[in-house]
Amino acid sequence: MPRIVRGGLIQAKLCEPATAPVTRIKQAMIEKHLSLLAAAADRGAQVVCLQELFYGPYFCAEQHTKWYALTERIPDGPTTKLMCERAKKHSMVLVVPIYEEDLAGVYYNSAAVIDADGQYLGKFRKMHIPHCEPGFWEKFYFRPGNLGYPVFETRAGKIGAYICYDRHFPEGARCLGLNGAEIVFNPSATVAGLSEYLWKLEQPAHAVANQYFIGAINRPGLEEPWRIGEFYGQSYFCDPRGQFLAVGKRDDDDIVIADMDLDLIREVRNVWQFFRDRRPESYEALVQP
Repeated sequence: MPRIVRGGLIQAKLCEPATAPVTRIKQAMIEKHLSLLAAAADRGAQVVCLQELFYGPYFCAEQHTKWYALTERIPDGPTTKLMCERAKKHSMVLVVPIYEEDLAGVYYNSAAVIDADGQYLGKFRKMHIPHCEPGFWEKFYFRPGNLGYPVFETRAGKIGAYICYDRHFPEGARCLGLNGAEIVFNPSATVAGLSEYLWKLEQPAHAVANQYFIGAINRPGLEEPWRIGEFYGQSYFCDPRGQFLAVGKRDDDDIVIADMDLDLIREVRNVWQFFRDRRPESYEALVQP
């Protein structure tokens, strides 16, 4: 029998002004996403990923310590616990980006992975941290990840995560494939002037090179008061051949749904033997500082 998995991606505009109290923004965005998760469940989604830093604005557009108030522990914090409950309620695997506190003052841009029975499986910490114009001042907020490139065995298949800026680095995308990923999710917050021309180029290339499915999520809309650019939405799924299965709206909330036949991975790998034909002994330069 084909291994068909129905995936979902949720992109959503900020629903409170970024100048509102941090706790109010967080609560409003969580409530909004709970409704969107329920709608995705009604459409039969078996695995869903939310956008990067889903319960706030993309606050890295400025450098301000007030945003540290969004941090919480994983898995002991309230958002992970809440999402474990919702995963169980909807019988749905969830990939939930969270601003993680490890120790006081030590913060990561992370994603919790939760199985369809509500069990917390583990987390990925964003490995590559940008600090660049026009307003991606992430080194002020996050340490680089230190957990490698884990892949989680879930009811919906073997799931990996790679967060936003990570997608520009093919080395980690290959590690996820070597670690057995069947679906890799990349929750992002990226703007048109900087990277839109790369949005539908890089990640399909990763899907082809590593022969897995990719779910790429980007938030939509403009966020005041920073206006660093238009978050251009267009979340999408692509298959191991680099073909687009579904693409979301550019400028509005959306739930992107696609059916993925995981048996296609073996079929493609039996044609394109990239893993067989790798020459790791010749790649020493890739790990030189």
